[in-house]
Amino acid sequence: MLRKLISLLLSATALGVAADDFVRVEGGRFMLGDSVYTFRGTNLWYAPLLAANDRDRLASELDALQALGIDNLRVLVGAEGSLPNESHIQPTLLTAPGVYDEALLAGLDFFVGELERRGMKGVFYLTNSWEWSGGYGAYLEWSGHGPTPTSRAAGYNDYVAYASQFVLEPAAMQMYYDHVRSIVPRYAQSPAVMAWQIANEPRAFSRAGKPALAQWIAESAALIKSLDPNHLVSTGSEGSVGCELDIDLWAQIHADPNIDYATIHCWPKNWQWPDGEEARMTGEYVREHRALTPKPLVLEEFGFPRDGGSYNPESTTLARDEYYRFVFSLADEPGLLQGVNFWGWSGSARPEGEWWLPGAPYTVDPAHERQGLYSVFDTDSTVELIKRQ
Repeated sequence: MLRKLISLLLSATALGVAADDFVRVEGGRFMLGDSVYTFRGTNLWYAPLLAANDRDRLASELDALQALGIDNLRVLVGAEGSLPNESHIQPTLLTAPGVYDEALLAGLDFFVGELERRGMKGVFYLTNSWEWSGGYGAYLEWSGHGPTPTSRAAGYNDYVAYASQFVLEPAAMQMYYDHVRSIVPRYAQSPAVMAWQIANEPRAFSRAGKPALAQWIAESAALIKSLDPNHLVSTGSEGSVGCELDIDLWAQIHADPNIDYATIHCWPKNWQWPDGEEARMTGEYVREHRALTPKPLVLEEFGFPRDGGSYNPESTTLARDEYYRFVFSLADEPGLLQGVNFWGWSGSARPEGEWWLPGAPYTVDPAHERQGLYSVFDTDSTVELIKRQ
C-alpha cells in the first residue's frame, strides 16, 4: 500500500495535480481527499459524442445533472468499427486498428475538460461486449472473422455465438491492448477520471471461454495500471449474469489485485425476473455479490421500463419510480453499496422514431434497442425522485 501511495503522489505531482484529487480505495471504501466518497450517478454513454457534435446540448445536460446533485457519470470512451449497421451508433472513434477520428478525440478531450471544470467524475469504459458501439464485433471483424451478425437482424443467439470468439482471439486482444495504450495515458493526469473500465459488460459468451475471460481481464487491468497509476480500474461486469451464471468466476475476477472495486448491474425485465419480484430479487442479487468481496461494490447500471412498456416520453413512470426508490434505499444501507448509477439520463432529447438513425438525437437507449424504453427524460416524475437523493 505504501508503494502504491508513493507512486500515486509522484505521478500526480509531476504535472501539478494533487494526489487528493483522485478517488482511491482505503479499507474497503472510496476516499477523495480526507472524505469518504459515495455517489448517486447516471449513465451518460453518449456524452463524448455530444462534446464533438453538440456542445450546447452537452452543457445543458451537465447543468441539469448538476442541478440534481449528480456528479458521477459513466461514459463510453468511443465506438469502434468501420462497417456501420442498423444496430451501431455513429460516428465511431476508432475507425480501423490504430486509426482515430480526430474530431471525436477532440470531443473526448473537451468532455474531460468539462468534467474537470465542473468538479465532476467519470467512469470511462474502453470497449463493449455488445454490438451497439462496435466493441467485440469490431475487433473480430478486423481480425478476420467476418461481419458482425446483429441481434436485430440475425437474432441474439447468432450474435452471442459470434461474440464468444473475442476472448479466444489473440489478434483481437492485441488490437484492444493497442487501443488501451492510445487512450489511457492521454488522461492519466486528469482528476476528472474516477476509473477506467475494461469493458461495458465483459462476457465470455460461452462456458468454454470463462478462463480466457478471466485472463483477459487480469491482463487488461495490469496494463491499465502500468499506464496510469493515478486512477482506479474496474471491470464493468454485470455480476454472475455476465459470468455465465458463475458467481465464483465473478469473485475470482474481482479478487485480482489490479481491480480496485467490484461492479454489478441489474436489469429485471431484460433478465426476465417475475413481475412483482423485481425489488426482492434485486436486493438478493446485491447482497449475494456483496458477501463475496471486501472491495467497494457499485451498482453501476440499473434500469426499469416505462409503464406498460411504453416508449412514449409522455407516458408515466410510476413502476420505474418505485424501483428506483428501492435501489436508492439499498444505497443508503451502510457498507452495502458505495455508489449507484441509474440507466440512464436522456434529458432534453426526444426520440424521432422507434429506432435510432444517424442524425437523430442521442438518448441513453443505444442503437440496438427501441428508443425511450429506459430513458429518463427531463419531464419524467423520476427526476424529482432523483433530486431528493
